[in-house]
Amino acid sequence: MLTARRALELEVFARTEVTVYAAEDKLDLPVRWVHAGEIPDIHRFLSGQEMLLTAGLGMGATAELQRAFIRRIAQARASVLVVELAGRMFDTMPTAVIEEAEAVGLPLVGLRDEIPFVEASAQIHETLAGTRLAELIAEESTGQAFMNLLLADEDYLGLIDEAARRTGFAVVLEDFSHQIRAYAGPTTESDEVIADWGAHSRSIHERHRRPHERRATPTARAGSFSEVVACARRPVVLRGEPWGWLHLLHGTTAPTPGNLNTLERAAAAVAISLLGERESGARAAKRQGALVNRLMLGDISGEDFVQRALTLGQDLRDRPLVVVVTGLSADGENGFTDQHLARVLRDLGLTFVIGDIGEFALAVVGLGGEGREPARSALVGGGAWGGVSRAVAPAGLPSAVRQGWSAARVAAALPSPEFLRFDDLGALRLLVALAEGPELARYVEDELGALLEHDAHVANPLLPTLRAYLDSSGNKARTAELLFVQRRTLYYRLDRLEAILGLDLSTSEAQQRLHLAVRGRDLLRWPSSRRR
Repeated sequence: MLTARRALELEVFARTEVTVYAAEDKLDLPVRWVHAGEIPDIHRFLSGQEMLLTAGLGMGATAELQRAFIRRIAQARASVLVVELAGRMFDTMPTAVIEEAEAVGLPLVGLRDEIPFVEASAQIHETLAGTRLAELIAEESTGQAFMNLLLADEDYLGLIDEAARRTGFAVVLEDFSHQIRAYAGPTTESDEVIADWGAHSRSIHERHRRPHERRATPTARAGSFSEVVACARRPVVLRGEPWGWLHLLHGTTAPTPGNLNTLERAAAAVAISLLGERESGARAAKRQGALVNRLMLGDISGEDFVQRALTLGQDLRDRPLVVVVTGLSADGENGFTDQHLARVLRDLGLTFVIGDIGEFALAVVGLGGEGREPARSALVGGGAWGGVSRAVAPAGLPSAVRQGWSAARVAAALPSPEFLRFDDLGALRLLVALAEGPELARYVEDELGALLEHDAHVANPLLPTLRAYLDSSGNKARTAELLFVQRRTLYYRLDRLEAILGLDLSTSEAQQRLHLAVRGRDLLRWPSSRRR
């Protein structure tokens, strides 16, 4: 961009002494054109952002005429007035001209000697043409960069990254409901805006005062430049329908025309990317799933997970986190578990990152003041089953993954849908840990092997009777009621069980041994008991 200050540095002005008489702080205004004239009503031929060159012949001989001339030039939005002080009209800059120019904020420059105005015009026009050519080349380069990303099948997250890289500012993509879908190029200032996105997006947007400054100075004058984080934004439109906005968080630094062009090109590219994604709906889920799998594999720490989640538009900072692991509903009619879980969490207004991990879906959920119980109740009410970890800080996420996973494994072995808290597992936590290796399988085989072999060859297996007996804590009357059999039939079955197992089922030691074996067998059969 050519400014008045840059224009005065051209070779033609170096031939004489250049003096700035008024509004020097406005010399960085852009110059779009150069004009020369010596008539009083030259302002009629100006359209704004011109450098006006004059020998002063049209400015008038009295202070009143000179002040009126300066006011008309300022009202025409000229960028700078350059007056030749070589004696043709003035030897020195008139005081009235200086005072009026300062009053209206019009940059006023004096030249001690004559210079050929035609050369000044030629050099300025050449500079303007070169600047415009550079802008066109940059615009073409920007457009080609986004086109190449689209041709490479890059999704909108990659496009947002490119926009942030090219502008040097943080970029945020939000949808029509003001939910952040992507965030790239984060800074300390932009992180503060993200934390208070509702205020920025829905209300004060263009002049967004930082949250900590609103708290510190509640009566501060609105619009104070040091108190705001301004941004530029462009709409993202899909097939003529508004989808959302692309924000450039430039703060107190004014964006260049190149920055704004990049923002426009990025918004158009994002719209193209979203049109394809709207058909499949898979890319955002794929990104979240990849992040969840990296956490499970220990490839990233909990703190890194939270920071990377922010780039996906999910702000998990500064809140307790739980891991929810869920499987398909018992009747198999609620669809894939990741979709079901996401719908429930979204309806509760929770922030989360979710991934489909085969037989299960795993979500890292940021809790507000409501805690984890509303989510747990809603999931159980919808027929889902699984486990919930303890609430942890980001550093504890790897442990929370193991906790949620353990609770889900136990829930998978239950006869009806249930969501278990990790803290509800008790001694079963030990069985889950043993199930990862061969020890639990060996224990189950040692304790129940003879019974399982018997049941494999008969029409009426005895394991259900043993399970009911153990669940009733050895109460024979209660066991007969659960099995809907007469007591004489139950006594016969218990005698057969004692003979096969070689144990006295009335003792607490035998019941404890067999109870652990039965629950261990249930865990070992997971996840075949509940498959998609």
